[in-house]
Amino acid sequence: MSAPIIHGGGITEAAAAFGGEPRDWLDLSTGVNPNPVSLPDIPVNAWHRLPDRHLVDGARTAAARYYRSGDVLPLPVPGTQSVIQLLPRLIKAGRRVAIFAPTYGEYARVLLAAGFAVDEITAPDDLTGEHGLAILVNPNNPTGRAYFPGEIIAMARRMKANDGTLLVDEAFGDTQPDLSVVFSVAEHDNLIAFRSFGKFFGLAGLRLGFVIAGEPVLSAFREWLGPWSVSGPALVIAAALMNADTNVVQSAITERKTALEDILLRAGLKIVGGTPLFTLVELEQAAHLHTHLCRAHILTRKFDYAPSWLRIGLAPDVAGDTRLAQALRRADLA
Repeated sequence: MSAPIIHGGGITEAAAAFGGEPRDWLDLSTGVNPNPVSLPDIPVNAWHRLPDRHLVDGARTAAARYYRSGDVLPLPVPGTQSVIQLLPRLIKAGRRVAIFAPTYGEYARVLLAAGFAVDEITAPDDLTGEHGLAILVNPNNPTGRAYFPGEIIAMARRMKANDGTLLVDEAFGDTQPDLSVVFSVAEHDNLIAFRSFGKFFGLAGLRLGFVIAGEPVLSAFREWLGPWSVSGPALVIAAALMNADTNVVQSAITERKTALEDILLRAGLKIVGGTPLFTLVELEQAAHLHTHLCRAHILTRKFDYAPSWLRIGLAPDVAGDTRLAQALRRADLA
């Protein structure tokens, strides 16, 4: 069995190691909007009954409008991680998998555990006819690397010629909709898009995502997940929020991101990547800075495969900005 991957958000473990109560920590280790949106009213029947068909249909229709998928109705799933676990079922035995790296580590872990050969690639030219599946996180976590739709569609066509599938994980796509290829899914039956609901809306605990693909793929995932895989309250929340005006959410994220980068630049840190929901910095003393911030009860994300990187998420408010800035001023990075 492969070793578990350490992700952001481990406040309980950090508090156990460095002290303090989890509620008192400033968690900058994730790529989640730090200011969750207000929840809509949830009818009591959504809690009382198993999810009725009209709730599923309402969420799918709202998602199609929000993600601009046209006639393709996105399939609600209990978090993107749930369908990553199912990816080995989509690939024919003996085919290789290409993953644009470095990126979210669960893809390689799941596919390697299922016995597939995985090639970490860095450019479209690295794709070969042996690859039955290629995985691209766009924009990428943690580097922010981005491909535009025309480039991605060209990859999908190239994969199609060799009976291959291209999966595009757009978990951070809400903040950069110009990068999305969702609108092309109906025209390319070997193109699959994953979308995360919780990151943009600040509701990661809801455990909700969407798969956008042709009906054969959606039917397969629906069967593998089984009935009632997404809760009624989650479906109600998704429909309401995706039908609402999200400009205020976007503006707040932009404001928080601007504040973060200003703090990091004033501290003399080198920004090497990121998305509107997090920033990636590079420094030789990354491990030292991570520990220093933990002692100040501020959690960032470090990487075993890139020891000079730290990923730093958005603080929820000016008080969080000030706390981070003060901690950085106390850091000895000489």
